[in-house]
Amino acid sequence: MMKNNKIEEYEVNSSTMFLRPIKYGSKIYTEIYETDGQFISPFKPLEIIKKSCEFFGISYIERKEGTKRLIGVSKKVPIIIDPLTSIYFFPTASPTEPHCIWISHDQVQSYQQLEDQSTLVTFQNGLSVSLPVSLRSFEAQLLRTSMLRVRYMQRAEKRENQIYLKNQEKASEASERKQSYILRLEREDNLIKNRID
Repeated sequence: MMKNNKIEEYEVNSSTMFLRPIKYGSKIYTEIYETDGQFISPFKPLEIIKKSCEFFGISYIERKEGTKRLIGVSKKVPIIIDPLTSIYFFPTASPTEPHCIWISHDQVQSYQQLEDQSTLVTFQNGLSVSLPVSLRSFEAQLLRTSMLRVRYMQRAEKRENQIYLKNQEKASEASERKQSYILRLEREDNLIKNRID
C-alpha cells in the first residue's frame, strides 16, 4: 500500500487535513491525509510545510516572523500557507521534534480527550484520528490559529480600506482637475468669442 501511494512532490492544499511523521526504515517520512486520499512522502512534515510556503511565494521563516508580529507567538507557531485560499496549519509540538504533526485549521470539525491523555480529532470528512497531544495543548493551538486568522483578516481589511480611500481621493482630485480644466476652456472660449464679436 505504501509504494502505491508514494509521491515525490507535494504542496499542502485546501484538501489537506494533516501531515503525520512515520518511520520508514531509518528515515522519517510523512503520511499525508487529504479529504479523499492518503499518500506517503519521502520528506518530513516540516519540509513539506516549508516547500508549501515557498510554493505560495514566501518562505517559512517569513511566515513564522509574520505570525510572531501578528499574535506575539514564537513557539509552536501556526503558519499561514496561503491566505487567499484560507490554508492555515498548526503544529502539535515543536516543528523540529520528530513526532510533530501539522494540522489544517479549516479541516478540524471536533475533538475530545481520550483516557490516555491523547486527543481524538474528527475532521470535516468524518475521519476520526487519535493524536498524541493533550486536549489542553490542542485547544491552545486551535485558539492561536484562530487568532492568527482574525488578525490577518483585520490587517487585510484595513489595508483594503486604505487603498479604497486613496483611490477615492485620487478620483475626487481627478474630477476636480477635470472640472477646473473644463471651466478654463469655457472661459477661454468666451474670451475668443468676445474678441471675435
